[in-house]
Amino acid sequence: MSDAVLVLSTGPDDESTDALARALVDEKLAACVNVLPSMTSLYRWRGAVEQSRERQLIIKTTRSILPRLHARLVELHSYELPEFVVLDITSGGNDYLAWIAHEVADTHQ
Repeated sequence: MSDAVLVLSTGPDDESTDALARALVDEKLAACVNVLPSMTSLYRWRGAVEQSRERQLIIKTTRSILPRLHARLVELHSYELPEFVVLDITSGGNDYLAWIAHEVADTHQ
């Protein structure tokens, strides 16, 4: 099993979502963040069904970075409760997984 993980999150608009993705990569909390095009999200929030436009973020990082990544995402995010779902990467290209690990090398302990 690899130490690499994917983290899913969403953002409300182009400007804030792009800025969040850039900060995570600049701060070496993510090797890469894919920001997908706008989509419609339907969800239950505080007893009511809501609908809004969002952009999906797919964040590539390592398990050891997760606590810092989560704290920073919550700090930077405009949502009261930002999505933070972690998916294990059980296998993949060895060179690609090594690249992820190298790009988020834990230099801020």
